[in-house]
Amino acid sequence: MPALQLPDGPQAHPWVQTFQWLSNPVEYMEACAKRYGDIFTLRIGPVFAPQVFISNPKAIQQIFSSDPKQLDSGESAGFKSPLLGQQSLLALEGKPHQRQRKLLTPPFHGERMLAYAQVIQNITEQVTSQWQVGESFPVLPSMQAISFQVILKAVFGLKDGSRYEKLKELLLERLNPKRPLLRAILLSFPLLQQDLGEWSPWGRLMRQQQQMDELIYTEIQERRSQSDASRTDILSLMMAARDEHGQPMTDVELRDELITLLFAGHETTATSLAWALYWIHHLPQVREKLLQELDSLGDNPDLNNILRSPYLNAVCSETLRLYPVVMVTLNRVVKSPLEVMGYRFEPGALLAPCIYLTHQREDLYPEPKQFKPERFLEHQFAPSEYLPFGGGNRRCIGMAFAQFEMKLVLAHVLSHWQMELLDSKPIQPVRRNVLLAPAEGTQIVVKGRRSQNQRTLQTSSSSV
Repeated sequence: MPALQLPDGPQAHPWVQTFQWLSNPVEYMEACAKRYGDIFTLRIGPVFAPQVFISNPKAIQQIFSSDPKQLDSGESAGFKSPLLGQQSLLALEGKPHQRQRKLLTPPFHGERMLAYAQVIQNITEQVTSQWQVGESFPVLPSMQAISFQVILKAVFGLKDGSRYEKLKELLLERLNPKRPLLRAILLSFPLLQQDLGEWSPWGRLMRQQQQMDELIYTEIQERRSQSDASRTDILSLMMAARDEHGQPMTDVELRDELITLLFAGHETTATSLAWALYWIHHLPQVREKLLQELDSLGDNPDLNNILRSPYLNAVCSETLRLYPVVMVTLNRVVKSPLEVMGYRFEPGALLAPCIYLTHQREDLYPEPKQFKPERFLEHQFAPSEYLPFGGGNRRCIGMAFAQFEMKLVLAHVLSHWQMELLDSKPIQPVRRNVLLAPAEGTQIVVKGRRSQNQRTLQTSSSSV
């Protein structure tokens, strides 16, 4: 008979566990895994409900393949975000989640995604052209500048103008809090979410949100009144989508999904790019091997050849393995009795496949603390062994787009610029909102233009 009790875990007060999780998540998770193994229970905010962290690939595969009627995510699994909205794909479950996912998936795949290649290329050139030879700069803000503009132009479809600038100002303020730990605590505990006026932390957030919503709803209304079938941005494709009953997404659904795509797609991609550039320049052998591959593509590389470059793909994959920007998948709530790893979980139990700890397993990734892209040239990992974008019915719909953007940006930057780290000492990950990011002090020095600076990326669909 399977055991009925929850797996062991830290016995510290939930407030202490929550503080450790928010302030130093990597060391805390590793200490728990060392003591308790592949499965353990944490009690962390907002309501201190037990969450079962799992890093066993077989158990994760079981979770990913379970019927949503038995195990699902969404609001009942504890996901509540007043910033994203109740119609966010992350908050929905059951049939509403299936409907929304079907409507949102097509713009992120196949030929439609190729239309964004030129946008990504142009934005990368625009941002990097401002770099000055001999000057150093923090790598994360530069990658944020690229990713942020990609979101506004490829996803929102906004053109330069007053609305673009105002929304950019508001979103940057939202995405770059001056006190990230305070923001994380504020979002973790509903009791702190009190609007006490514009001088209170939550009051400021709510006023920002209201201004952002006014801009987004105005954009949606203008699109509805001025239909343009030639537009290929993701918002336009979302507005044109119809469900099986012929119904479009409502304005509220569009707003919530746009905000979700912004928060899920901007900071994650920017952080991954920052990590990649750090590792590429921290390890000369990685940089030389990658440059050799990119240079072999010629002065006018075919887009298809860039996207399929084996070592570039391996570098991106290893970047997402070593410090996955999202540490844990969305919680799954048990809806009918379920046995996992000898434990019988009753309805209401929360299971959390842990991306970070799974990627640190020595039996899967020997010397897991070392950055070794060759792992992905020598072995193909199962979806339950390598899961930077989650898995099952909750796998990130923007996975292909994120990988697409990451490869194009890295190929452009490395082909055009010669750079090095300002300080070669190893850096550690730090919590940035809900993500794992390189320390803000990580800086790169621009040494000069590379001789292949005339190289451009061909983006015609005929090349793919």
